[in-house]
Amino acid sequence: MDKSENSFIKHVLTLLNNIYTHLKNLFTSGIGYLFKREPELELNKPSDDKANVSKQKKFIFFALFLILMLFLLNSANEVQREEIPYSQFLKLVQEQKINKAVVTERLITGSIKSDNQKEAGKYFVTVPLWQNDLAQMLAQNKVDFVVRSGENWLTNIFFNWIVPFLIIMLIWSWIMRKATAGAQSFLNLGNKVRIHQDTQTNVTFADVAGADSAKQELKESIDFLKAPEKVQRLGGRMPKGVLLVGQPGTGKTLLARAVSGEAKVPFFNISGSEFIELFVGVGAARVRELFEQARSKAPCIIFIDELDAIGRSRGGAVVMGGHDEREQTLNQLLTEMDGFDTSVGVVVMAATNRPEVLDKALLRAGRFDRQIVVDKPDLQDRIEILKLHTKAMTMAENIDIAVVAKRTPGLVGADLANIANEAAIMAVRVGHNQVEMEDFEAAIDRILAGPEKKNRVLNPEEKRRVAYHEAGHAMVAEHVPTGQPVHKISIIPRGVSALGFTLQLPVEEKFLSTENELKDQIAVLLGGRMAEEIVLGSISTGARNDLEKASDIARDMVCTLGMSKKLGPLTYGKRQQLQFLETEAPESRNYSDETARIIDTEVMALVEEGETRAREIITANRTVLEKLAGLLQEKEVINREEMTALLESK
Repeated sequence: MDKSENSFIKHVLTLLNNIYTHLKNLFTSGIGYLFKREPELELNKPSDDKANVSKQKKFIFFALFLILMLFLLNSANEVQREEIPYSQFLKLVQEQKINKAVVTERLITGSIKSDNQKEAGKYFVTVPLWQNDLAQMLAQNKVDFVVRSGENWLTNIFFNWIVPFLIIMLIWSWIMRKATAGAQSFLNLGNKVRIHQDTQTNVTFADVAGADSAKQELKESIDFLKAPEKVQRLGGRMPKGVLLVGQPGTGKTLLARAVSGEAKVPFFNISGSEFIELFVGVGAARVRELFEQARSKAPCIIFIDELDAIGRSRGGAVVMGGHDEREQTLNQLLTEMDGFDTSVGVVVMAATNRPEVLDKALLRAGRFDRQIVVDKPDLQDRIEILKLHTKAMTMAENIDIAVVAKRTPGLVGADLANIANEAAIMAVRVGHNQVEMEDFEAAIDRILAGPEKKNRVLNPEEKRRVAYHEAGHAMVAEHVPTGQPVHKISIIPRGVSALGFTLQLPVEEKFLSTENELKDQIAVLLGGRMAEEIVLGSISTGARNDLEKASDIARDMVCTLGMSKKLGPLTYGKRQQLQFLETEAPESRNYSDETARIIDTEVMALVEEGETRAREIITANRTVLEKLAGLLQEKEVINREEMTALLESK
């Protein structure tokens, strides 16, 4: 080889050495990145984007380095060949010193025969000259010639090294982007704090019907956000936390958005379950991120929905050495709420329907020190809620919203919104041009009793028995002193197991029940069973739910309400954990066997008294009962007007 070729080889070796040094550094950093243990996972902050991209690049170059090493090892294992002139190759062929040859369009490779053991089996490579006449003429004239392929070294390096390297790098980058996106979606490590600016939170108190007492207390938070100097001027401070307590669907989240809309401040909304992740420490990091963003955008509102997901009481056995993700998240929340200053204009609001399970440290003064109960709407609130949800509907003139509100006692705002929507759907289904009262009636029946089971056809005997059963309920309800008026009777199967129902509407909103009212309820529940027994001569399984309810009322009267003369004004059975928003809770026995016998006797006496009263009413009004049952079998649904006309005809 001449000097130019030697210089070129040295230049290539220097370049390869530099590449190897650079890739070696990347390999070291890649290994450190893979096996480095960081104290905790940070959120995707805007300032961390460059760091994340840098880490991804290091990992990509590390993978490419491994691929390149494999390629170099493969090249090193290839047979080393010596380039010989093509004229020498022709001479070796004529001398029959070529052992074998591989001929391609660009190269000829093979091995040489030789008596010398050092040269025997020597591999060669040469570039052929496919013009046979010229090759023969050069050989005859003893010209030693070399054939070049016509490609320069730059083109060779570009197509043989750079292009494959770029293709591999692009493919690997695409795979890594897909893998990174999939990992982030699976592990869900991104920031979940949603910030709603003024233009996005357009809900005000005008969009919240009812809940006047809750809105009045929340207005103080709005005044503080708008003019904090009013409270600070007198030396007072705003409560750090406001906890909204109420059953699902009462409008807790809607009230929080209304506070933000009234105050015209940013609204940070996050669910309690979104703090908890697979890795320990992520929840605590999100809490820190949440409060840092809130301080930077003060005045603002932080709203944590379903607080019980992270705020449960820290009791019970220690799990995994105390490194519990939920507990660390709660500790961080307690620290943040205890450390931040309310004068910066940050109000923390939360909502839960299970305040009884919250940690006591979370409810102490200085954290969530103000609790606002968002109760079920009363009659007037239900009227306002229905008006709000029906203002955009095309309704008939005969619709009385007050009647609809009276028919829905105990329902919350979400249920009322669902009824209004179902009424519109019913109107479209039957082809009405506007929503009629019957559409609201059908919607209420669907929400309260379930959808109609038109494919469940009762045989004539079952239909007759169900008609007498429901007529018995209605007859007793109309004759007991404190019975609520019957609004509708139906023997159309609904829901899972209901073959019929008798709907009663309260005359007025009541929050207490007297002893006589409870006894009347037991008699009404047993009226259907008594009607079957008196008229048909036997009873059926249709009274199962009635018996359960009657037994529960009687046992509560004896054990909880102190309405037994033998046992006196005492409660029997200790509640293990009385639910704040629920009426039923497990209880443990704290009385003797003799007391248990008396309890059973008193409960039985109350149920038997109700059964006797129901039997007397059914027997005295059997003629009307049979007419009512016959009309019910004919029409399947009877409203109050038809029932009143039947009773007046008596």
